[in-house]
Amino acid sequence: MTEPNPESGAARPAAPRGTVDLMPDDVLRWRALERVAHDLFARYGYQELRTPLIEHTRLFVRSIGEVTDIVEKEMYTFGEGDDSVSLRPEGTASAVRAYLEHGCHQQARFQKWYYVGPMFRRERPQAGRQRQFHQIGVEVLGSTDPLLDVEVMTLTCRFFDAIGLAGYDLAVNTIGDPADRDRYREVLRTKLTPVRAALCENCRRRFERNVFRILDCKEQQCRDLCADLPPIDDCLSDASRAHWQAVTAALDASGLPHRVDPRLVRGFDYYTQTVFEVRHGALGARDAICGGGRYDNLIADLGGPALGALGFGIGTEATLLAAEKTGAALVAAQPPPRLDAFVVSITPDLRGRAYILVDQLRQAGVAADMDHEERSPRKQFRAANAIGARVVVVLGPDEAADEAVTVKNMATGEEHTVAQSGLVAAVADLLAADGANDAAGGMA
Repeated sequence: MTEPNPESGAARPAAPRGTVDLMPDDVLRWRALERVAHDLFARYGYQELRTPLIEHTRLFVRSIGEVTDIVEKEMYTFGEGDDSVSLRPEGTASAVRAYLEHGCHQQARFQKWYYVGPMFRRERPQAGRQRQFHQIGVEVLGSTDPLLDVEVMTLTCRFFDAIGLAGYDLAVNTIGDPADRDRYREVLRTKLTPVRAALCENCRRRFERNVFRILDCKEQQCRDLCADLPPIDDCLSDASRAHWQAVTAALDASGLPHRVDPRLVRGFDYYTQTVFEVRHGALGARDAICGGGRYDNLIADLGGPALGALGFGIGTEATLLAAEKTGAALVAAQPPPRLDAFVVSITPDLRGRAYILVDQLRQAGVAADMDHEERSPRKQFRAANAIGARVVVVLGPDEAADEAVTVKNMATGEEHTVAQSGLVAAVADLLAADGANDAAGGMA
């Protein structure tokens, strides 16, 4: 896609609809968010998993479900038949595929994984929700322990706490097992039949194909019609009820703030038993910033043994938008990384030698740079100040003749001349002293 260039009138390229560029300032905030995930999840015993951006289309059809909006109209799919592949619209199916393909179910059944990366859905772009979007997620594979339900819900809340996001809401529910849902599906259809014509167009279509999604509709007319529908409780088997009671008891004992929402469902077919969402009112009607739950049948559905599993996916864009709207400290403007040293060449003919000095500093682990715009010495010093360089190394004709440089501490203004052969050591000593002073100031 292109748009007119107001200066030349020529068309210039633009990012595809539903995608955004992360400029350097944005990347600083994203990295801060992802750093929290890496540190926090490791503390809970999770290991990072990276799967391909593309998978065989049949994987998503089998796991998410043929009659979901994602499979029917939102996946980016290429090829036909057995050769058909799709850009991944979510992370769970890929994790389970990797779990089975690499024989984890035969070796170490219990696995705790997390992932960070892009997903793709062809849906209507809006604030915080793009066609290329990003998720931070966890997957726990190989257990039906109700305490893990509480662990993953606690983990997601600890994540939002760690980034300073206030005002989120944890909603939980149970959707039972497939037999429970069959019974509940008939209850819903019976109750909704008299008002079917009053449902929105999407929900009239869902009535036969995926009636549970009606409970999740954001249209007010459908929300009103669903207000008096009975919860799933009376349709639960003894085993499902026991699991749900164990989860809610452990949640209450943990003190984790939450509320039971009997209207909460998830859009994918693979979900069973416990489901949950974290929502934030700053986002309006589409307020979910995290969704998750159990998928105890998915491993078996994809050809493995009957093993329990659960997980969640945090929407990175939605989380950052909520954080921006609430002033969370993590997404405040992040200062760019400071340079340790900036090399100033007094005359243009010394630029080549200045570059050699820059390279020596970099090889020694010093963050260093120089001017590449052929600016005057005065403007080079201004550039060093603008990027927060702690040391300026000056190379002029006199210094060059003596195989020396002038090293200036930008914090104190002190400067001294050293041999070029001793530059790395001199800069390292100055930076170490500067760091010690910073630490002492922080303790004062």
